[in-house]
Amino acid sequence: MIRLSAFADEISPDPDEQLAVLRQEGIDHLELRSAWGTNVLELSDGRLHELAGKLEESGIGVSAIGSPIGKAPVDSDLAAQLRRFDRALEVARRLAAPYVRLFSFYPPEGATDSTDWTPYRPTIAAQLREMAQRAADTGIVLLHENEKDIYGDTIERCVDLLREVDSPHFRAAFDPANFIQCGQAPYPDAYDALRPWIAYVHVKDVDVAGRVVAAGEGIGNWPALLRRLGQDGYDGYFSLEPHLTHGGRFSGFSGPELFRHASHAFQQLARQNFAAESGYGQ
Repeated sequence: MIRLSAFADEISPDPDEQLAVLRQEGIDHLELRSAWGTNVLELSDGRLHELAGKLEESGIGVSAIGSPIGKAPVDSDLAAQLRRFDRALEVARRLAAPYVRLFSFYPPEGATDSTDWTPYRPTIAAQLREMAQRAADTGIVLLHENEKDIYGDTIERCVDLLREVDSPHFRAAFDPANFIQCGQAPYPDAYDALRPWIAYVHVKDVDVAGRVVAAGEGIGNWPALLRRLGQDGYDGYFSLEPHLTHGGRFSGFSGPELFRHASHAFQQLARQNFAAESGYGQ
Protein backbone atom coordinates (compact mmCIF):
# COMPACT_ATOMS: atom_id res chain seq x y z
CA MET A 1 0.00 0.00 0.00
CA ILE A 2 1.37 3.39 -0.98
CA ARG A 3 1.52 6.17 1.62
CA LEU A 4 1.58 9.89 0.93
CA SER A 5 3.64 12.30 3.00
CA ALA A 6 4.92 15.85 2.55
CA PHE A 7 7.36 18.44 3.79
CA ALA A 8 4.55 20.41 5.42
CA ASP A 9 6.73 23.46 5.99
CA GLU A 10 6.48 23.95 2.20
CA ILE A 11 2.89 25.02 2.92
CA SER A 12 3.39 27.45 5.81
CA PRO A 13 5.52 27.91 8.94
CA ASP A 14 2.31 27.52 10.99
CA PRO A 15 1.58 23.89 11.94
CA ASP A 16 -2.18 24.52 12.05
CA GLU A 17 -2.19 25.68 8.43
CA GLN A 18 0.14 22.84 7.46
CA LEU A 19 -2.16 20.22 8.94
CA ALA A 20 -5.32 21.78 7.51
CA VAL A 21 -3.93 21.68 3.96
CA LEU A 22 -2.62 18.13 4.38
CA ARG A 23 -6.07 16.97 5.49
CA GLN A 24 -7.69 18.72 2.51
CA GLU A 25 -5.27 16.92 0.19
CA GLY A 26 -5.82 13.50 1.75
CA ILE A 27 -2.22 13.31 2.96
CA ASP A 28 -1.97 11.60 6.33
CA HIS A 29 1.76 11.94 7.09
CA LEU A 30 4.34 14.69 7.09
CA GLU A 31 8.12 14.78 6.90
CA LEU A 32 9.10 17.08 9.73
CA ARG A 33 11.76 19.59 8.71
CA SER A 34 10.57 22.68 10.57
CA ALA A 35 7.60 24.17 12.41
CA TRP A 36 6.93 27.72 13.54
CA GLY A 37 9.89 28.69 11.34
CA THR A 38 12.27 26.63 13.50
CA ASN A 39 14.35 23.70 12.30
CA VAL A 40 13.24 20.37 13.73
CA LEU A 41 16.47 19.90 15.69
CA GLU A 42 16.07 23.29 17.36
CA LEU A 43 12.50 22.76 18.56
CA SER A 44 12.25 22.79 22.33
CA ASP A 45 10.74 19.89 24.23
CA GLY A 46 7.74 22.09 24.92
CA ARG A 47 7.21 22.81 21.24
CA LEU A 48 7.60 19.13 20.40
CA HIS A 49 4.94 18.27 22.97
CA GLU A 50 2.64 20.92 21.50
CA LEU A 51 3.23 19.65 17.97
CA ALA A 52 2.63 16.05 19.03
CA GLY A 53 -0.76 17.10 20.39
CA LYS A 54 -1.70 18.82 17.13
CA LEU A 55 -0.65 15.78 15.13
CA GLU A 56 -2.68 13.42 17.28
CA GLU A 57 -5.74 15.65 17.07
CA SER A 58 -5.46 15.87 13.28
CA GLY A 59 -4.80 12.17 12.75
CA ILE A 60 -1.57 12.90 10.88
CA GLY A 61 1.60 10.91 11.54
CA VAL A 62 5.27 11.66 11.00
CA SER A 63 6.84 9.60 8.22
CA ALA A 64 10.37 10.91 8.77
CA ILE A 65 12.42 13.54 10.54
CA GLY A 66 13.80 15.72 7.73
CA SER A 67 17.00 16.54 9.57
CA PRO A 68 19.91 18.57 8.15
CA ILE A 69 22.48 16.11 9.54
CA GLY A 70 25.35 15.75 7.07
CA LYS A 71 24.73 19.11 5.41
CA ALA A 72 28.05 20.27 6.80
CA PRO A 73 31.70 20.15 5.74
CA VAL A 74 33.24 16.73 6.28
CA ASP A 75 35.85 18.23 8.63
CA SER A 76 33.20 19.72 10.95
CA ASP A 77 33.29 18.93 14.66
CA LEU A 78 32.19 15.29 14.75
CA ALA A 79 31.16 15.41 18.40
CA ALA A 80 28.82 18.33 17.66
CA GLN A 81 27.38 16.50 14.64
CA LEU A 82 26.72 13.41 16.74
CA ARG A 83 24.99 15.45 19.44
CA ARG A 84 22.66 16.87 16.82
CA PHE A 85 22.20 13.42 15.34
CA ASP A 86 21.25 11.98 18.73
CA ARG A 87 18.69 14.79 19.04
CA ALA A 88 17.25 13.76 15.68
CA LEU A 89 16.86 10.19 16.93
CA GLU A 90 15.19 11.45 20.11
CA VAL A 91 12.74 13.59 18.13
CA ALA A 92 11.95 10.62 15.90
CA ARG A 93 11.31 8.46 18.96
CA ARG A 94 9.01 11.05 20.54
CA LEU A 95 6.96 11.46 17.38
CA ALA A 96 6.97 7.75 16.41
CA ALA A 97 8.77 8.47 13.13
CA PRO A 98 10.36 5.35 11.60
CA TYR A 99 12.95 7.29 9.57
CA VAL A 100 15.50 10.09 9.89
CA ARG A 101 16.68 11.75 6.67
CA LEU A 102 20.35 12.80 6.44
CA PHE A 103 23.13 13.66 3.98
CA SER A 104 26.74 12.67 3.32
CA PHE A 105 28.68 15.89 3.90
CA TYR A 106 30.19 18.67 1.82
CA PRO A 107 33.90 18.99 1.07
CA PRO A 108 35.92 21.02 3.60
CA GLU A 109 35.52 24.79 3.40
CA GLY A 110 38.06 26.13 0.96
CA ALA A 111 38.75 22.78 -0.69
CA THR A 112 40.62 23.49 -3.92
CA ASP A 113 39.03 20.58 -5.81
CA SER A 114 35.52 19.78 -4.66
CA THR A 115 35.23 17.00 -7.25
CA ASP A 116 38.02 14.86 -5.76
CA TRP A 117 36.41 13.02 -2.87
CA THR A 118 39.16 10.43 -2.44
CA PRO A 119 40.76 12.02 0.66
CA TYR A 120 37.40 12.38 2.43
CA ARG A 121 35.67 9.10 1.62
CA PRO A 122 37.03 7.10 4.61
CA THR A 123 35.94 9.80 7.08
CA ILE A 124 32.48 10.09 5.54
CA ALA A 125 31.96 6.33 5.55
CA ALA A 126 33.13 6.02 9.15
CA GLN A 127 30.84 8.81 10.36
CA LEU A 128 27.80 7.39 8.59
CA ARG A 129 28.60 3.91 9.86
CA GLU A 130 28.66 5.26 13.41
CA MET A 131 25.31 6.96 12.86
CA ALA A 132 23.81 3.80 11.40
CA GLN A 133 24.89 1.85 14.48
CA ARG A 134 23.32 4.43 16.80
CA ALA A 135 20.13 4.29 14.72
CA ALA A 136 20.10 0.50 14.88
CA ASP A 137 20.17 0.68 18.67
CA THR A 138 16.88 2.63 18.53
CA GLY A 139 15.20 0.71 15.70
CA ILE A 140 15.13 3.81 13.48
CA VAL A 141 16.20 3.68 9.83
CA LEU A 142 18.38 6.40 8.31
CA LEU A 143 17.55 7.70 4.84
CA HIS A 144 20.45 9.05 2.80
CA GLU A 145 19.24 11.70 0.37
CA ASN A 146 21.14 12.27 -2.87
CA GLU A 147 21.72 16.02 -2.60
CA LYS A 148 23.76 18.11 -5.03
CA ASP A 149 27.37 18.81 -3.96
CA ILE A 150 27.51 16.30 -1.10
CA TYR A 151 29.53 13.09 -1.39
CA GLY A 152 26.48 11.01 -2.28
CA ASP A 153 25.15 13.20 -5.08
CA THR A 154 25.91 10.86 -7.97
CA ILE A 155 24.62 7.37 -8.63
CA GLU A 156 28.07 5.81 -8.28
CA ARG A 157 28.83 7.42 -4.93
CA CYS A 158 25.36 6.68 -3.55
CA VAL A 159 25.89 3.00 -4.33
CA ASP A 160 29.38 3.19 -2.83
CA LEU A 161 28.06 4.57 0.45
CA LEU A 162 25.19 2.13 0.74
CA ARG A 163 27.50 -0.80 0.13
CA GLU A 164 30.20 0.54 2.45
CA VAL A 165 27.90 1.27 5.41
CA ASP A 166 26.12 -2.02 4.74
CA SER A 167 23.36 -1.72 7.30
CA PRO A 168 19.61 -2.35 7.19
CA HIS A 169 19.37 0.90 9.14
CA PHE A 170 20.94 2.91 6.30
CA ARG A 171 18.79 3.19 3.21
CA ALA A 172 18.13 5.54 0.28
CA ALA A 173 15.69 8.42 0.06
CA PHE A 174 15.38 8.52 -3.73
CA ASP A 175 15.13 12.09 -5.07
CA PRO A 176 14.72 12.15 -8.88
CA ALA A 177 14.98 15.94 -9.16
CA ASN A 178 18.29 16.04 -7.32
CA PHE A 179 19.78 13.48 -9.72
CA ILE A 180 18.69 15.64 -12.66
CA GLN A 181 20.42 18.64 -11.10
CA CYS A 182 23.61 16.55 -11.02
CA GLY A 183 23.28 15.69 -14.71
CA GLN A 184 22.12 12.13 -14.12
CA ALA A 185 19.02 10.24 -15.21
CA PRO A 186 16.79 9.28 -12.26
CA TYR A 187 15.03 6.63 -14.34
CA PRO A 188 16.11 4.15 -15.39
CA ASP A 189 19.77 4.75 -14.47
CA ALA A 190 19.57 5.81 -10.80
CA TYR A 191 16.57 3.65 -10.03
CA ASP A 192 18.11 0.48 -11.43
CA ALA A 193 21.36 1.06 -9.51
CA LEU A 194 19.73 1.95 -6.19
CA ARG A 195 16.66 -0.25 -6.25
CA PRO A 196 17.88 -2.67 -3.50
CA TRP A 197 18.18 0.21 -1.03
CA ILE A 198 15.25 2.50 -1.92
CA ALA A 199 12.98 2.84 1.11
CA TYR A 200 11.50 6.30 0.51
CA VAL A 201 10.84 8.63 -2.45
CA HIS A 202 10.89 12.43 -2.59
CA VAL A 203 8.48 13.98 -5.08
CA LYS A 204 9.59 16.89 -7.25
CA ASP A 205 10.72 17.36 -10.84
CA VAL A 206 13.03 19.58 -12.91
CA ASP A 207 12.34 21.02 -16.38
CA VAL A 208 14.74 21.49 -19.29
CA ALA A 209 15.62 24.97 -18.04
CA GLY A 210 16.67 23.61 -14.64
CA ARG A 211 13.63 24.93 -12.77
CA VAL A 212 11.99 22.81 -10.09
CA VAL A 213 8.44 21.92 -11.15
CA ALA A 214 5.66 19.60 -10.06
CA ALA A 215 6.09 15.88 -10.72
CA GLY A 216 5.34 15.06 -14.35
CA GLU A 217 5.95 18.62 -15.57
CA GLY A 218 9.69 18.12 -16.06
CA ILE A 219 12.17 15.63 -17.45
CA GLY A 220 12.24 13.21 -14.51
CA ASN A 221 10.30 10.48 -16.37
CA TRP A 222 7.86 10.21 -13.47
CA PRO A 223 5.20 8.14 -15.29
CA ALA A 224 7.73 5.41 -16.15
CA LEU A 225 9.25 5.58 -12.67
CA LEU A 226 5.85 5.17 -11.04
CA ARG A 227 4.95 2.24 -13.24
CA ARG A 228 8.22 0.54 -12.38
CA LEU A 229 7.83 1.20 -8.65
CA GLY A 230 4.37 -0.33 -8.80
CA GLN A 231 5.61 -3.37 -10.71
CA ASP A 232 8.42 -3.82 -8.19
CA GLY A 233 6.01 -3.72 -5.25
CA TYR A 234 7.19 -0.48 -3.66
CA ASP A 235 5.16 0.09 -0.50
CA GLY A 236 6.92 3.06 1.09
CA TYR A 237 6.21 6.75 1.36
CA PHE A 238 6.06 9.30 -1.44
CA SER A 239 6.97 12.59 0.24
CA LEU A 240 6.02 15.80 -1.58
CA GLU A 241 8.81 18.39 -1.59
CA PRO A 242 7.65 20.80 -4.30
CA HIS A 243 10.07 23.78 -3.92
CA LEU A 244 7.80 25.72 -6.30
CA THR A 245 8.51 29.16 -4.83
CA HIS A 246 12.12 28.65 -3.80
CA GLY A 247 14.53 26.01 -2.58
CA GLY A 248 17.55 26.68 -0.42
CA ARG A 249 20.34 24.75 1.24
CA PHE A 250 18.26 23.96 4.33
CA SER A 251 14.65 24.53 3.27
CA GLY A 252 12.16 25.05 0.47
CA PHE A 253 8.78 26.73 0.12
CA SER A 254 5.74 26.57 -2.13
CA GLY A 255 2.84 28.15 -0.24
CA PRO A 256 -0.63 26.61 0.07
CA GLU A 257 -1.83 27.06 -3.51
CA LEU A 258 1.32 25.85 -5.25
CA PHE A 259 1.54 22.98 -2.78
CA ARG A 260 -1.99 21.98 -3.77
CA HIS A 261 -0.97 22.12 -7.42
CA ALA A 262 1.98 19.81 -6.74
CA SER A 263 -0.22 17.46 -4.72
CA HIS A 264 -2.90 17.26 -7.43
CA ALA A 265 -0.27 16.71 -10.15
CA PHE A 266 1.37 13.85 -8.31
CA GLN A 267 -1.79 12.15 -7.13
CA GLN A 268 -3.14 12.18 -10.68
CA LEU A 269 0.11 10.69 -11.96
CA ALA A 270 -0.03 8.01 -9.28
CA ARG A 271 -3.59 7.08 -10.16
CA GLN A 272 -2.71 6.82 -13.84
CA ASN A 273 0.64 5.04 -13.57
CA PHE A 274 1.15 3.27 -10.28
CA ALA A 275 0.22 -0.37 -10.76
CA ALA A 276 -3.18 -1.37 -9.44
CA GLU A 277 -1.64 -4.22 -7.47
CA SER A 278 0.40 -1.69 -5.48
CA GLY A 279 -2.70 -0.79 -3.51
CA TYR A 280 -2.72 2.91 -4.40
CA GLY A 281 -5.74 4.65 -2.98
CA GLN A 282 -6.69 1.81 -0.60
